Amino acid sequence: MPQPDPVETVIIPQARDIGGFGVRRALPSAKRRMVGPFVFLDEMGPADFAPGTGMDVRPHPHIGLATLTYLLDGALFHRDSL
Repeated sequence: MPQPDPVETVIIPQARDIGGFGVRRALPSAKRRMVGPFVFLDEMGPADFAPGTGMDVRPHPHIGLATLTYLLDGALFHRDSL
């Protein structure tokens, strides 16, 4: 008996520039609407920045969401605009 394909949907995220740094957002996606509106899955990097420089992300408020970031290598300092 043939086994069913375990991959139901393939989502190919589109790259966006967020201030000299590329981010690919897989979720939320029009292909996977049952994932809640507060679940985001982004892939960033790899990137190298000279000392004292970094991403130049425009000011943006966070709306009370908590973020969880898995950093595979290196370091990241995030400061909100508020």
